[in-house]
Amino acid sequence: MTGPKKVPAPRKAAPKKAAPARKTPAKAPEVSAKAAPKAEAKAAPRGRAKSNAKGKSPARRGPSPSDLLGVLVLIGTASLAACGWMKQGGQDGGDTQPTGPAGQVTIRFLDIGQGDAILIQSPEGKTALIDGGRSSERLRDYIKQFDLTTLDLMVATHADADHIAGLVPAATLKPRVFINNGLGGTTQTWERLVKNLQDAGSTFTKASNQTVNLGSVKLRVIAPPPGMGDGQNENSVGVAVQFGAFRALMTGDSETPETEGWLAQERDDLRGPFQVYKSIHHGAANGDSAAWLAYVRPENVVISVGTPNSYGHPTKKALDLYKQAGARVYRTDRQGTVTVQGSGDGTYTITTDR
Repeated sequence: MTGPKKVPAPRKAAPKKAAPARKTPAKAPEVSAKAAPKAEAKAAPRGRAKSNAKGKSPARRGPSPSDLLGVLVLIGTASLAACGWMKQGGQDGGDTQPTGPAGQVTIRFLDIGQGDAILIQSPEGKTALIDGGRSSERLRDYIKQFDLTTLDLMVATHADADHIAGLVPAATLKPRVFINNGLGGTTQTWERLVKNLQDAGSTFTKASNQTVNLGSVKLRVIAPPPGMGDGQNENSVGVAVQFGAFRALMTGDSETPETEGWLAQERDDLRGPFQVYKSIHHGAANGDSAAWLAYVRPENVVISVGTPNSYGHPTKKALDLYKQAGARVYRTDRQGTVTVQGSGDGTYTITTDR
């Protein structure tokens, strides 16, 4: 797709089909080991996992998929660091050229219903899938639609069904690396996902503030802050996309305790502005806050949500927050798949299916 000319975009009404290009005056911060969280030492230590009688898996004689995942994570992280494809601690030199890298990064917020599924493609053709939505069938359709034959990176922000069910068929693309929060799920869907990834030979690794080089696109993996307990939502993995001066951020179903923990760390890799931002938890009331949005400073917010849904997503509270932040809002339930094409100089275009 050839985007429109790179001209400043108006801030008011969201376009139905395409938003003109916008250039961000501020240079994206460098993601490196020097940008380590300042307040991390003050954060409370991660609590021991609480028991949950309803969520326990049936007894097993052999190791569970969660147990195997822990072993594979240790092996996989070491091998990836050794080959240089993944850098621990975000040892990223950033982009120093004024115009940034050539080509465009494409980010598709897929119309997957009530859930999240984000497909990222680099100018070199490298691909990453962040979550897969609730419907395996719909994800299969997108695999065919975009003619995907391989997958370089798969990220499960957390193990809820509306984020991992579509990852099960996507595992047939044999992703090179699988990243999650280190907390195994307790459902059969999770077990099928782990088995399919093992059969595919994927490397398992835990989110630990590493940087993944997806061709010329850098994906900063944001680990949950310490002290989050055992809840899946509050342990959601974040992904910050950087392509020259263009930046995008998505943090799964993070809840207020997690965003407050990240704010306490004063992380440079989460400091805005971000040209594109995925609404937390489909626009739930306990996701985004005024303090968090003031920190990440989104220009455009994409709400991945299905209709109808029984959760009342997106909530009026979330929509009011986005309005107060001056961000344009896109919704997959109303506009279908939202496609963003970002250039290294910070300009971008946004198009929708309807």
